[in-house]
Amino acid sequence: MSAPEDTQPGLDRREFLTLAGVAGVGLLAPTLFPLSEALAADPLETAALPYAMNALEPVISARTLEFHYGKHHAGYAANVKKMIPGSGLEGRSMEDIVRVTAVMPDKAALFNNAAQCYNHAFYWKCMKPGGGGMPTGKLMSAITASFGGYDAFRKAFLDGSVGRFGSGWGWLVQEGGKLKFVSTSNAETPLTHAAVTPLLVVDVWEHAYYLDYQNRRADYVGAFLDKLVNWDFVAANMK
Repeated sequence: MSAPEDTQPGLDRREFLTLAGVAGVGLLAPTLFPLSEALAADPLETAALPYAMNALEPVISARTLEFHYGKHHAGYAANVKKMIPGSGLEGRSMEDIVRVTAVMPDKAALFNNAAQCYNHAFYWKCMKPGGGGMPTGKLMSAITASFGGYDAFRKAFLDGSVGRFGSGWGWLVQEGGKLKFVSTSNAETPLTHAAVTPLLVVDVWEHAYYLDYQNRRADYVGAFLDKLVNWDFVAANMK
């Protein structure tokens, strides 16, 4: 595995549109969570982890985070920093860069790297030491209404994330008054779709879990749900 992987154009955005059930790209999608919590003060630098490198052990090892955060995420941020000069996007936030380049085929490499920065920043916030288990309150009520209960949600999220062919992400999103699971490939992100609000994401690129779980993606996603999810963060993303 090399870092970063997302430097080539040619992603098929129609796949996400079909999965999410939305009609098009929304460049004016609202901020999904405060930029100060998502990205670095300088948007072209790597956002800080919200916990220590070893804080998620034994579910995710410090060794994995050293590579995943310290090499992959940092590599995407470094690529964005190199591509911004002369792009016309100088001084824009990472969120704006993602939204604008999503519909610019000539900026596909910039989109891939910026979207990976955003997706990773969101992923780090979705976890906390001692997290996981069942949510409560409004979020739990929405899960029950949309999936029929927590067990059905867990199965949909687990099966969908494990079933993602190749590299990508498994998301719990809100669309209108309902929650649903969607899977995106490579660097694709719900940030570019105004009708969809992401609530929770798991990274299923191999570099997210291979040092700890090898090819056992299901074990990794199951442990993520049962032992790591930061449900307070997820609930705060709801509209």
